[in-house]
Amino acid sequence: MKPSYPVKPPLRRQQSGHGVGKVVLLSAVVLVLLVKIFLLPYTRRYPPIGLPENCDLSKGEWVRDPDAPYYTNKTCFTIQEHQNCMKYGRPDLDFLKWRWQPEGCDLPRFDAAWFLHLVRGKSLAFVGDSLARNQMQSLMCLLSGVERPQDMSDSKDDNFKRMFYPTYRVTISIFWSPFLVKAQLADTDGPNHTGLWNLYLDEVDEKWASQLHKFDYVIISDGNWFTRPSLFYEQKKLVGCHYCLIENVTDLTLHYSHRMAFRTALRAINGLAGFKGKVFVRSISPSHFENGEWNKGGNCKRKRPYRSNETTLESLDREFYEQQLEEFRQAEREQGVRMRLLDTTQAMLLRPDGHPSRYGHSIHESVAMYNDCVHWCLPGPIDMWNQLLFLMLGEPDGHPSRYGHWAHENVTLYNDCVHWCLPGPIDMWNTLLFLMLGE
Repeated sequence: MKPSYPVKPPLRRQQSGHGVGKVVLLSAVVLVLLVKIFLLPYTRRYPPIGLPENCDLSKGEWVRDPDAPYYTNKTCFTIQEHQNCMKYGRPDLDFLKWRWQPEGCDLPRFDAAWFLHLVRGKSLAFVGDSLARNQMQSLMCLLSGVERPQDMSDSKDDNFKRMFYPTYRVTISIFWSPFLVKAQLADTDGPNHTGLWNLYLDEVDEKWASQLHKFDYVIISDGNWFTRPSLFYEQKKLVGCHYCLIENVTDLTLHYSHRMAFRTALRAINGLAGFKGKVFVRSISPSHFENGEWNKGGNCKRKRPYRSNETTLESLDREFYEQQLEEFRQAEREQGVRMRLLDTTQAMLLRPDGHPSRYGHSIHESVAMYNDCVHWCLPGPIDMWNQLLFLMLGEPDGHPSRYGHWAHENVTLYNDCVHWCLPGPIDMWNTLLFLMLGE
């Protein structure tokens, strides 16, 4: 027989206050994740938006949409006067009855409640010139059927607005920065009576750059202002100009200033310490002046979109567009910040009918640009920019999707919804592992 021994209870490790704290923290993390996934009080469930791998958002045609538009100047209060084409009597409204159809797919319609769900508790910033403001106002109009925002701006300046959607805790802001870099108006008249600017091509405009860390999503763009006569400075020294007509100052052309300013802006974003947001770089929006320049009788009277084989980008727009793509790809390779290209150039090239022309003001009003063929009517084709933004925001969150390789690279798994982006949600796995190891 085996000797019997008194049975002692197993020793128990006494929990320290520190260990209890870790358990509580771990439980809280798990609880938050469960609530986020299952228990948030949404009345609708929104699946990720997936598009076919052969869908090229930047190429396609405008096709008929009998259900459009999805708002009017009576349902949206944020339409600026110069884009309020209905108010000023534009007689042909057929330009509203079109939607963008990319090659290889049909796009889901913009869903205002879904958009606000995607950005719930987040903040968006539009950075650029008056076309960036045009896009922001388009977005607020598209959202107007769900909620009217509160104006939380620090001033009445339309170039620096901050709008808040209280139900969804969403903030949308605009930062007016037409050159993206530091700029000063040196002469209000200048060589061609449109002013002369000092551009500091290696110094980012701190009015927006110093605020970027506060935002989750940034939509940045440029283009139109670089045609103005300008003096170029680098390292505080005058290095050249565009159409300054100053003796012994080299005319480096507007192509130089545009590329260098765009490069400086993207490098500044990539170098932002602590910025965890996502940046959407919107490509150039072509103007459509015919029969003259903007200040020499040019107009845009067409009443239907072009087909894709009916027009091409003019030399200046093509040069700007190619520069933007090159600088974007270089910034993307630096891998400092998550960047996406919001490529709307080809789509907008096909819409000469979407500008206010002379219907952005009363007929007898004295305005700088009588026939506006630069900005876009609201509602109008520019609403497509925010439809693409909506789709990009709705892509599977955390997975590489198609952004784990170059667009034309031949890979086995084109849309990768299995693995995880780095940095990304997978980092949470090791947070939990760290807490468990420390028990």
